[in-house]
Amino acid sequence: MIERNGYMSLLEKWKDKRVVKVVTGIRRCGKSTLLKMFRDRLLQQGINEKQILCLNLEDIDNEPYLDYRVLYGHVKKGLQKGKMNYLFFDEIQMVDNFQKAIDSLLLMDNVDIYVTGSNAYLLSGEIATLLSGRYVEIKMFPLSFSEYVSSLPATVSLDAAYRSYIEYGAFPYVTQLNADRALISDYLSGLYSTIVLKDVVTRKKIGDVMMLESVVKFLSDNIGNISAIKRISDTMTSAGRRISSHTVESYVSALLASYIFYSASRYDVKGMQYLKSGQKYYLADMGLRNIIIGTRTGDLGHILENVIFMELLRRGGEVYVGKADSTEIDFIIISGNMKTYYQVSLSVRDANTLKRELADFG
Repeated sequence: MIERNGYMSLLEKWKDKRVVKVVTGIRRCGKSTLLKMFRDRLLQQGINEKQILCLNLEDIDNEPYLDYRVLYGHVKKGLQKGKMNYLFFDEIQMVDNFQKAIDSLLLMDNVDIYVTGSNAYLLSGEIATLLSGRYVEIKMFPLSFSEYVSSLPATVSLDAAYRSYIEYGAFPYVTQLNADRALISDYLSGLYSTIVLKDVVTRKKIGDVMMLESVVKFLSDNIGNISAIKRISDTMTSAGRRISSHTVESYVSALLASYIFYSASRYDVKGMQYLKSGQKYYLADMGLRNIIIGTRTGDLGHILENVIFMELLRRGGEVYVGKADSTEIDFIIISGNMKTYYQVSLSVRDANTLKRELADFG
């Protein structure tokens, strides 16, 4: 298994704290494996197996527990008295009103709860309200470039590693497919279909799947470009795919909630204000992009920008795209009172390019 040290250290930090540890992220990014590794660590630390309960709520064997009352009763019955009990629930959003079971379990002094979820609805609305102040979200992503390199033989150069990183993508299981293009393509195609059909179409009750896929292709083809909702609607309508701004907004919202895409809002450096329009959208994984629109050899600048955006998300802080008068700033990281600026360029060998990228933004 690839060590995900950053995530493991967060779980260690929050271990035995009276908050629910909620691990979120796109399907197959390693959430379940992370919790398995953490459970193994608990056993190594001397925790008895009877103190650990694990349930994958997508497993048909656990279908009876999709009723939150049955789930609560089952868990409560198995708790070890006088000892800390470690409870792991995979894909908890499968349980309607799961928050009621979690809320009741939190009333007990001897439980430490860990859950995973593959869409942002897990922490939306009344759920977040009910658990307010009693959960911490650990946002998980596909492998970073550093993690990806750690899975490769030491003889592989960084250049070759990067080329495979942006071609095959960074889902952990991909690293076990021995760079077999056909196998990787089949795996990613199946994963993409699962995300779109299970996490988007079914949840949002979308009838026109082809229209949704058109929006997905547009966003994938325009990573790193300003893509206002109306522009997406107008572009698709002019291309013969008539769609309202309201529908586009609904589709984009669902895609963001499934963690297949992430958005970056704009920030005006001079005016020191957040701008409501002109977001940019980025994909969680470049391998998925190649499945959606095919491999694009001439788009390396935007691909690099996407890779860096995802890395900045991993490192924490709020990530924005910026503007200073007519100048664009690729990324601004706001963490407390500190702002950090990033410019992305495929090459700065040209003196004019370097001067432009290092301009003073004030």
